[in-house]
Amino acid sequence: MPVTSENRASGLRGRDVECAELQSLVANVGSGVGQALVLRGEAGVGKSALLDHVAECAESAGFRCAHVAGVQSDMELAFAGLHQLCAPLLDRMNELPEPQRDALAVAFGRGVGPTPDRFLVGLAVLSLLASAAEDRPVLCVIDDAQWLDQVSVQILGFVARRLVAEPVGMVFGVRDGGPADLSGLPDLNITGLTDSDARALLDSVVMGRLDERVRDRMVAETRGIPLAVLEVPRNFSPEELAGGFGGAATRPSAGQVEESFVRRIRALPTDTQRLVLAAAAEPVGDPALFLRAAAQLGIPVEALTAAETAGIIEFGARMRFHHPLVRSAAYAAADPADRRAIHRALADATDPHLDPDRRAWHAANATAGTDDAVAAQLEASAGRAQSRGGVAAAAAFLERAAVLTADPGLRGARAIAAARVKRDAAAPEAAYKLLAIAELGPLSALQRAQVARLRAQIDFVRCRGGDPAAPRLRQVTARLRGAAEQLDPLDEEQAREAHLEAIAAAMYAGRLGDEGALEETAAAALAALARTANLHRPVDLLLSAMATRITEGAGAGSAQLRAALEAMCAQLERSEAQPPRWLSLGLAILAESAAGELWDDALMDRMAGALVRQARAAGALAALPPALAYHAGVQLLNGELGTAATLLEEAASITAATGYAPVRYHSLNIAAWRGDATEALRLIGNATADAAARGEGRLLGLTDYASAVLYNGLGRYEEAFACARDGCEFEDLGFYSWTLYEMIEAAVHTDRHDIALQGVRRFERQVGASSTGWARGAVAGAHALVADNDHADELFRAAIGHFGDSAVTVHLARIELSYGEWLRRVNRRGDARQHLNAAADRFAKMGATAFAERAHRELVALGAKIRNRPVKSGGELTAQEGQIARLAADGLTNHEIGAQLFLSTHTVEWHLRKVFVKLGIRSRRQLRTVAWTS
Repeated sequence: MPVTSENRASGLRGRDVECAELQSLVANVGSGVGQALVLRGEAGVGKSALLDHVAECAESAGFRCAHVAGVQSDMELAFAGLHQLCAPLLDRMNELPEPQRDALAVAFGRGVGPTPDRFLVGLAVLSLLASAAEDRPVLCVIDDAQWLDQVSVQILGFVARRLVAEPVGMVFGVRDGGPADLSGLPDLNITGLTDSDARALLDSVVMGRLDERVRDRMVAETRGIPLAVLEVPRNFSPEELAGGFGGAATRPSAGQVEESFVRRIRALPTDTQRLVLAAAAEPVGDPALFLRAAAQLGIPVEALTAAETAGIIEFGARMRFHHPLVRSAAYAAADPADRRAIHRALADATDPHLDPDRRAWHAANATAGTDDAVAAQLEASAGRAQSRGGVAAAAAFLERAAVLTADPGLRGARAIAAARVKRDAAAPEAAYKLLAIAELGPLSALQRAQVARLRAQIDFVRCRGGDPAAPRLRQVTARLRGAAEQLDPLDEEQAREAHLEAIAAAMYAGRLGDEGALEETAAAALAALARTANLHRPVDLLLSAMATRITEGAGAGSAQLRAALEAMCAQLERSEAQPPRWLSLGLAILAESAAGELWDDALMDRMAGALVRQARAAGALAALPPALAYHAGVQLLNGELGTAATLLEEAASITAATGYAPVRYHSLNIAAWRGDATEALRLIGNATADAAARGEGRLLGLTDYASAVLYNGLGRYEEAFACARDGCEFEDLGFYSWTLYEMIEAAVHTDRHDIALQGVRRFERQVGASSTGWARGAVAGAHALVADNDHADELFRAAIGHFGDSAVTVHLARIELSYGEWLRRVNRRGDARQHLNAAADRFAKMGATAFAERAHRELVALGAKIRNRPVKSGGELTAQEGQIARLAADGLTNHEIGAQLFLSTHTVEWHLRKVFVKLGIRSRRQLRTVAWTS
């Protein structure tokens, strides 16, 4: 783009490419295409000037603009940045759906209610922006995003990823590195000016003579950083600029722009410096609050004139520093005593009813030693922050409260509470430090046990999250069990939860854990349970049932398992707020494994559906990815591999946007069933490496199962047998018997008849206690594989009949295939062709290409002509389009679909228009009458 007079007038010399990019964004948003852009670069490189430029362009195009700039002193206040950004748009709040409106009201302190999930708040912000954009396009300008509070930047990153069909733009300015929540968004790297542009800029701001060689040195030293170039006249004397004469000792090093601001501020009168410091420490920019603080300090506001004259600050409708670096420089220029005095004045000037949290935070920063009254205010602020979903803010308040508490016992209790919230905020190192503070004081036996449990919980999360410095799972299992035993005589409910956590850790450790650790952990739980008869919570029932199953073997505790799972489903179905506590810390593995042990597909489907519905209704994105993965596993069993993959794609998109640990397990199974050896083996190889690094033996067991499925589908039976045999060396609850079935089939195909017979006997012991159609079909099918010709036919038919009473289509197709293979061997060619065709059709429709080809090979051996069957592999609609189409076909409104999928209504409408075009239909009603793939 040619250099325009507009760019020159704005002082944006040398920024033609960047301006063109920003003007293109404004044009795209104005035409109805949502867009986000992150400007990245070092301090002073010109990001703020570019943000001002894009805001001017947008305003001249009739946009509505919302602004916020991150401030270091405000980083611990949950939703502070988001609230400032949304404040001009809150007149549209009543137009939001009630759950979103309530969540936003609670988050911004305008209402009371259950703690909202931060991403339900994110959906509310997306809806708010979309609503505001109905009148005219909206541009959100976010400067210094690295200094926004954690919740705000996470939500804004979440919203930015969902701008599709709304005339809404978001432009962020962030220093190099910046918050991880913005990674993956389109970005524009802002670097220093070219030498020629830097020389021209320097010439424009130096009034006197500028020696050419000095100019070249200045350009080199400032590295083309615009703010450094603009500060040259203030940092060098006319003599130095004219010929390099004068003292060099006072010159700043290259790029130290902030130091020049510090010197300018320290040159101001003392009262002016104190007012500038007050403005720097007060992030809202409220002139009324500033005037009250000035009165508290006894300084006339006219003292600020010197700072305005020096180009430091503007005092108008809002307090505004000329550059974000000036604010940090003003704070850095003050000594600690002055900072405390300023924060005390700001605390006294802040309304305790309208803004108690910021008042408490200022009071904390005003305190040099301990102050129990301020600590109590911070503790109250932490409670309010948690009720708004501000976990990081609550942790910061509690951490500071612990430091300010004089009483050692109370300090320990507050440090433990702060550590617990730091754990929830995914800040393990800070949590460890707080636990160390707690241990410095006197702790009760219960508090010592709580500290031990917290340490073990944090270790578990770090280990499963892939932290290379975390202890391995076998060590975590021992620590959780030790914490549970400490809690046993002190707090029964906490103890039972800790025992359940220990069992979960032992199950994850699996074959890589200490020998006998799972059984010993379960026995310890049963011993604790024997001391109480008050087992009323679903988690208590699950603990009792799983511990019984582990210690007594297959079939034991089945009635208890069923009762526990039904109680959990009922709890999920009646819950209207956050997911139950048992979903935290990986305990969902126990519920999923219990359902697998029961071989009850209906109960699995009920549990998975309840998990997903509850997590969606609560907007709980921490719980939603594992719930979606569980549901994907159920859909796989039902033969809906495309739907399962779509659910996993949604889970992956959420974990990518939120930074939560990605779900790993079910993607292996889908790849194995699809039969794409290259992709499946890649995933299996990666999972094997991850499992070894973390000491997660359960994942190794799953890779063996997935490998066996893959190789059985491909007809590579020797490899299938080897993998299944390795998988069966440890009893991984929930899928061990599935692996056993794969070993039986591979053994039959490799003439290991004795091993197959032994496997069937083991399989019947594992599954025979269940009376579901799935279980009875699986047992009959296993017997059919090893039966002689006189009995096999009856067993195969029985298996097909039982599977017909369930929804597990993949196993029905498998038994049809096996029956067809047997029929061909006994030369019943017509019957064989019938069942092989049925199996091939089922596998082709579900996208299980390897098993479909295995059936085709059998048909070719019969002399049949194989027609090309379309294999479902993604189809015409994208995964998201297919998901939206299904929900629309089920009768959900666009608002309801958007709420489920965390999309705006406009984006749902946009996708549906594309669906209609692709399917050649005109109405939602027609979605129920047409078929599509996704």
